[in-house]
Amino acid sequence: MTFKRNILVTGGAGFIGSHVVRLFVNKYPDYRIINVDNLTYAGNLANLKDIEKYQNYIFIKADICDFERMCDIVSQYDVDGIIHLAAESHVDRSIKDPFTFARTNVMGTLALLQAAKLYWESRPERYEGKRFYHISTDEVYGALELTNPEGTESPFTTKASSTLHHAYGTEFFLETTKYNPHSPYSASKASSDHFVRAYHDTYGMPTIVTNCSNNYGPYQFPEKLIPLFINNIRLRKALPVYGKGENVRDWLYVEDHARAIDLIFHKGTTAETYNIGGFNEWKNIDIIRVIIKTVDRLLGNPEGFSDNLITYVTDRAGHDLRYAIDSRKLQSELGWEPSLQFEEGIEKTVRWYLDNQEWMEQITSGEYERYYQEMYHNR
Repeated sequence: MTFKRNILVTGGAGFIGSHVVRLFVNKYPDYRIINVDNLTYAGNLANLKDIEKYQNYIFIKADICDFERMCDIVSQYDVDGIIHLAAESHVDRSIKDPFTFARTNVMGTLALLQAAKLYWESRPERYEGKRFYHISTDEVYGALELTNPEGTESPFTTKASSTLHHAYGTEFFLETTKYNPHSPYSASKASSDHFVRAYHDTYGMPTIVTNCSNNYGPYQFPEKLIPLFINNIRLRKALPVYGKGENVRDWLYVEDHARAIDLIFHKGTTAETYNIGGFNEWKNIDIIRVIIKTVDRLLGNPEGFSDNLITYVTDRAGHDLRYAIDSRKLQSELGWEPSLQFEEGIEKTVRWYLDNQEWMEQITSGEYERYYQEMYHNR
């Protein structure tokens, strides 16, 4: 079968990557989607069982740091587009093991860039019709001040807006915001961003970088706040809250992020940066209370039943106080905006985890359970 495009997605068995792979495989039957994932702790092929036998889908287990393997894959499948999501992304892990983050996030990105460069420059059309799309994070920008601790209604207007969407300050991350990473994770992502832009400036490679806010939704590895707390409430385990829970994050439903990636990959301007955010700021302690209330209601528990599971723990080293994305460039230039109110998104998310307990138990019975015990109980 001849395909219109051959798109390589790295990290496609992970949380965001699996949603992107599923979207592209279903939406573009004339594209061949090559999913490259090393299946480390956060990669899970169970995330893609529904599409694993599709004719336009291929899975390859490989390490993006293996430069020769990346060269072989790009050449073998005549790859003309790369959507690069593979990354180590958990801040706590980066504090304990920064070398792994530098290897995967920096050297892995460099291996992909060089593999694409060598193959694309060997073709008669060179870079015509090619695209290297690098997915990054809002954490590279550093932190914003929390100037309004009580929060106000968000100044941004979207179809998904509601009165519960807050802004906790007047400053927001723009595409032009100076990088100021504060953790080994964000430093490694900042470095990879710079390499991607350097390949455009030096070699003319058609690149795009996006920086996104916190994602939530189905298939997220349960070291992250929302799935961890949903599962802990179900199991009547402690809910470890860093510091006083006053850190503020902007939250975006993962399927809205996947839609943005699809749009930017096809219609974004080469060499541009686009911020992707939910226009949706929440203090950690407030989002935790929403999770508790939602889980208790869906489990048939009385309101307030799980409030006593909240346990305040020593704050994370270098814990940024506030992230907030201004996505208006993406909204005005390409017409994207979030589709879900947070209340609707969190309801869908909680229901998914409660309905897919086997998926959760297969993960938490293994390596992650040992990590969780060490991280939160041996302080």
